[in-house]
Amino acid sequence: MLYPLLYQGWRIFMPAGAADFGSIQFSTRGLPEQMRIPMWREEFGRNIVHADIEPASDVPFQAQATLHALQGLRTLALKGSAMRFKRSQTNIVDGDNSIGLIVSALSRSHLSQRGQEIEVRAGDASAILHSEPIAVTYLEGLQFGLAVPHDALASRVRNVDSFTMRPISRRSEALRLLMVYLKSAFKEGALAAPKLRDAVVSHIQDLVALAISEHGPLGESCASAVVAARHSAALDHIATHFQDPGLSLEVVARSQGISPRYLQRLMASSGRSFTGCVNELRLQRAFTLLIEPRDGAERISDVALEAGFSDISHFNRLFRARFGDSPRSVRSAGKGLAMPCSPDRRVVSVLQFDEGTTSVERTASVRTANLKAE
Repeated sequence: MLYPLLYQGWRIFMPAGAADFGSIQFSTRGLPEQMRIPMWREEFGRNIVHADIEPASDVPFQAQATLHALQGLRTLALKGSAMRFKRSQTNIVDGDNSIGLIVSALSRSHLSQRGQEIEVRAGDASAILHSEPIAVTYLEGLQFGLAVPHDALASRVRNVDSFTMRPISRRSEALRLLMVYLKSAFKEGALAAPKLRDAVVSHIQDLVALAISEHGPLGESCASAVVAARHSAALDHIATHFQDPGLSLEVVARSQGISPRYLQRLMASSGRSFTGCVNELRLQRAFTLLIEPRDGAERISDVALEAGFSDISHFNRLFRARFGDSPRSVRSAGKGLAMPCSPDRRVVSVLQFDEGTTSVERTASVRTANLKAE
């Protein structure tokens, strides 16, 4: 849970029960327009990220940022007007020797460091050195950045400094897996959970190392970070497309660039088959559709189709086995019903908790030896 505090007009959220995990949110929305730039420069720029900030456009300034900090990892999600960050020789006396990764989510960024200038296009990324002066200009839109201790990457990538200030394409498989895995970790709260934190941070550091070192295709790697990220990516794809009746093991495997057999072993190793995962998401969706108020009497077959089932008889059997009643009876009972827990107490939808254990944790602890190609 995040407890909100109000500090000089900023909304700051501090997590409860997570001494090693800090989360802060800033927004200029509640500030008078004439105070936004001065406050952003001083409180966010100089006190938090240790950089001088200047607006890069004439439009009324607005910005919001979410920062997370824990041992071995810091992240920043930034959205707002175009602005320029500059870490000068004065700023870098803070002793931060991290390597940063800047991802331009929706627009371009311009980076200048070590006498080099590069443009990072939407979806692309680049590594930078926090220990040396740098200027970063963000265009309006969403930007994401993370910082990893230099030693953590130096132990994974030889001569890691030489890989900074190089554009990393959004088509990079390692970058894609890194971003999906980060999304999973934040949605589940895995980074704030002491039992998960070390394994998840280690996986993120591994994936950052793969992304910045121009690693080739990862294939069906048995490396724990790749296994964890591929599992998160597969679950994310399933959660997005489960209502498509044509969704199959082969379709998901093809979207992830892996074989159906590898995906099958990956799913099984986390305690749930592909079919079981898809059926559970479809049944949850059908249950929700049946109890929510709607105009007109929608047929049960229409609900089944909307949830992703193509066979009404098969849907009815699965629904009764899962919820202990027929779809028609559930609809008659109406909106007073609540979604019952899965009988085996597993959570199959992406990024939810299951008795203190998350899908990220199950993936992090998976025995990767049985995922090796036979």
